[in-house]
Amino acid sequence: MTTRYSRFLAAFFCVFLGGLLAWHVLLPDRERSDVENRTLAQFPEFSWGNLKDGSFTKGVEDYFADQFPLRDQWTGLKARTEQLLGKREFNGVYLCGDALIAKVEPPRDGLEEKNLSYISRLAERTELPVYLGLIPSAAEIRRDDLPKGAESWDQAAFIARAAELENIKPIDFLSALRPFRAEQFYRTDHHWTSRGAYSGYRAVMEAMGRREETEHKLQVNFWPRVYSKEFQGTLYSQSGVHWLEPDAIELWAPEAGLSVTSWRDGSPKEVPLYDLDKLDTKDKYAVFLGGNQPLCVIKNPEGTGKLLLIRDSYADSMAPFLALHFEEVHLLDPRYYRYSAAKYAEDNGLDAIAVVYSVPNFITDRNLVLLAQ
Repeated sequence: MTTRYSRFLAAFFCVFLGGLLAWHVLLPDRERSDVENRTLAQFPEFSWGNLKDGSFTKGVEDYFADQFPLRDQWTGLKARTEQLLGKREFNGVYLCGDALIAKVEPPRDGLEEKNLSYISRLAERTELPVYLGLIPSAAEIRRDDLPKGAESWDQAAFIARAAELENIKPIDFLSALRPFRAEQFYRTDHHWTSRGAYSGYRAVMEAMGRREETEHKLQVNFWPRVYSKEFQGTLYSQSGVHWLEPDAIELWAPEAGLSVTSWRDGSPKEVPLYDLDKLDTKDKYAVFLGGNQPLCVIKNPEGTGKLLLIRDSYADSMAPFLALHFEEVHLLDPRYYRYSAAKYAEDNGLDAIAVVYSVPNFITDRNLVLLAQ
């Protein structure tokens, strides 16, 4: 390599980097990335204390990383390049043909066993029947589709362990989701599809001895309809794999005759069962009940029984099915609801409690301790 050519390369990279810096300075900072579905770092406020403890420099690094020009395009290009080099794991997400599947890491600090103990203590604090349903993720249901040698924690063994809890009635989501496994989860998101939520609903009804009711509802109530074909979910955002076809969002269960009350802001407000405005946003899964909230109650005057569903976001798409059977379905999310679940069930005259959680959330959620109150 000649000296002239070396100088040319050095000058070229200096101009390139200087251009990127100038571009970065001229561009307005973005508050949010729709592709990554998260808030982006802003330039940190300077203080001598922040500089001394290192938080200022860390904030500056995060700021430049998040506000880098064409960040979304560079992220996608990086993932595509790695794929061409034979890589199949992208930021904790496996590329499995035309689908993305999140890797499930082993739990830490024995949190999974602690959370099981909190469920047992909930059962001790109430005379109502308590059901526990742990939803395996696509990494378990589609384990045979993972890249050869891919690591993912054994969810089936943990579900079997949870089924042994005394005074707890298990809900067998594992068996319910194994048939039609390719249809049970979105290809670009970690949630189950409406098909998966339907399978889960049947498992709940079977555990409660009401499975025969689902056959009649299937014949007269369910009319699957596609409402969006542009859903790019959390795994699309997390992985950088931006070349897969978007998912379709289907709504199966009717909302006629149902009333829905949400305590999203701490006070009751009537809301729709399906928030169709969410289909125009990045988080299209929030079409079900409008997304995360502390408490939501669905009432059906033609239903029988009152159910408390202690749940994560997977239950949002399953609740419309359950609402066709129960007079009241109370959805309580312990990540946002900070009071005693047993006391809530007693105060509202409920008939049963079902804890329904995805396994990855259950083994990492530190809010389930509230169930022991």
